[in-house]
Amino acid sequence: MNGKRRTLICSAVAGVAIALACGQAAMDDSGSAAAGSGVEAPMFEVDPFWPKPLPEHWLLGSTVGVGVDSRDHVFIIHRRASINPGTELGAEADPPTSECCRAAPEVLEFDPEGNLVNSWGGPSDGYVWPESNHGITVDHMDNVWIGGNGATDSHILKFSRDGEFLASYGQPALGQEPDSHSETRFNRVAKVAVDAEANEAYVADGYGGRRVAVLDASSGAFKRYWGAYGNPPDDTPTPPYDPDAPPPQQFRTPVHCADPSLDGLVYVCDRANSRIQVFRRDGTFVDEVGIAPRTLGAGSTWDLAFSRDPAQRYMYVADGSNHRVHVMDRASLEVLTTFGDGGRQPGLFIGVHSIATDSQGNVYTTETYEGKRIQKFVYMGMGPVSAANQGAPWPGGQ
Repeated sequence: MNGKRRTLICSAVAGVAIALACGQAAMDDSGSAAAGSGVEAPMFEVDPFWPKPLPEHWLLGSTVGVGVDSRDHVFIIHRRASINPGTELGAEADPPTSECCRAAPEVLEFDPEGNLVNSWGGPSDGYVWPESNHGITVDHMDNVWIGGNGATDSHILKFSRDGEFLASYGQPALGQEPDSHSETRFNRVAKVAVDAEANEAYVADGYGGRRVAVLDASSGAFKRYWGAYGNPPDDTPTPPYDPDAPPPQQFRTPVHCADPSLDGLVYVCDRANSRIQVFRRDGTFVDEVGIAPRTLGAGSTWDLAFSRDPAQRYMYVADGSNHRVHVMDRASLEVLTTFGDGGRQPGLFIGVHSIATDSQGNVYTTETYEGKRIQKFVYMGMGPVSAANQGAPWPGGQ
């Protein structure tokens, strides 16, 4: 096995030549930053008024994807079927039982101020909409990519940013049987990410598959694929995750993200193994890191996004099980601090699922399960790390 391996039992601080106590980021016993540590990280405040209220009494269901286009317009995708018709959709009943509410269209587009500017999506005669849509990405051409993790979902869709259907890749509706070596179908795709320089699409494949698959982003032609550590993927069922066992040599489903960086690396969310693996573009293994590695069940590494500086110095990891966002130094793979916690107030999360950044450094998150929302975290510049977990980053430090 090439490369190196590390595990973050607790948060650590990049560039600091001192050992840190478990659960602390250069902090003393009171929880304040250790004097002279000099550790800084990007700081954020939640905007509790973003986005603005939706029209037509619309509600969101489980919100399972977020992407940002070249204009800093924010796209989200949600699942209409996850909204409770008995208690939430009175206006859709026949006859209506109340004035509110209705399920919003699957894809919503917001401008930077939080105004809804477009909506689209859902089944059509022109393409097969996923049984369970999952993930949304806007590429360098402002095309929108959508996956699906339903039991029969084995393809991905590409649209213009206005919702015009462009292409479908993979054979749709092929059922649940996994085949992580297929070059004609996928296995319940979690997310697609696009490398603009190489014009390649990286497919996190997925909830049924155990691989990263790479396509030509224009034609959809299949180019290559790999499993954990660059191994050939193996669909043999794996035993339950054990944080004390040797690291698994295969990805555990779901493979939840595969995001290329500007410097030619690919960061893969091996979600239920609570780790991120790093590869070169050709699938050569480089490094890995465990994030909250004692997290069982759904795991800790749900999605990631890079800061927008040229070096992409920082990486933000959505941890839907622990209801937090980890702020990481990308080069060292060290956690600098985290924000969030479980809850429904602004700045807290229930199942933080997807994450994206805009050109101003702001962070957007979506929540699945009963979270059912998008939140905006406004970039406030760099600041000293004073806590391993900041909790809800409310305006003014409230």
